[in-house]
Amino acid sequence: MSSSNIENSGASSSQTPTDVLRSATFSRSDSPASPEHAVTSSDLLMAAYDPARLHPLAELGDKLDYLLLDDDKTTELPGAGTAIPSRGWSDDLCYGTGTMYLSGLALGGTWGFREGARRPLAVSNSRLRINSILNSVTRRGTFIGNSAGVMALIYNGVNSSIDAMRGKHDTLGSMAAGALTGAIFKSTAGIKPAIAAAAVGTSMAGIWSYVKKSV
Repeated sequence: MSSSNIENSGASSSQTPTDVLRSATFSRSDSPASPEHAVTSSDLLMAAYDPARLHPLAELGDKLDYLLLDDDKTTELPGAGTAIPSRGWSDDLCYGTGTMYLSGLALGGTWGFREGARRPLAVSNSRLRINSILNSVTRRGTFIGNSAGVMALIYNGVNSSIDAMRGKHDTLGSMAAGALTGAIFKSTAGIKPAIAAAAVGTSMAGIWSYVKKSV
């Protein structure tokens, strides 16, 4: 019996419990409570649950707009939409420098391994050979890696500055950044090495910019 109504009219304080039970009538409701509206244990637990007691910001929901980070939003600079998406100059600076540094380490390490393995030794000894290889790998790897990282750092900084001044990104700006990067990197070696490095830098920057747009 889900619900019952006890109708007891005319009951007075002088009646005994037996008289009350004899005069009482019991009736059952014709429309029982539906399962959808039945009280469950979850309702009882949520009745005492107050989010504000846990944290003052618990009931704000999506009203905290400053917590919504646009991590996937790329740069809106004209011409910057290439095969490699970018979120701005800081993104290019970090990823470009890190990629070139690791690539330089790998290239220099391979060069050093080959050099150390082919270097003639006075005594044929495996320990001396391993020592020669490790010395060559650490010398060549760090030199190429550091040089490539510094050049990438200068290039991305100069390229971002040129794009900001011109208001767009294109192959011409990348080639100018490559030329300035080569000239700055070899500026202490003299005029001729700086000009040669600028020519190499502008050609490599032009090829890289063309590859990014054509892929």
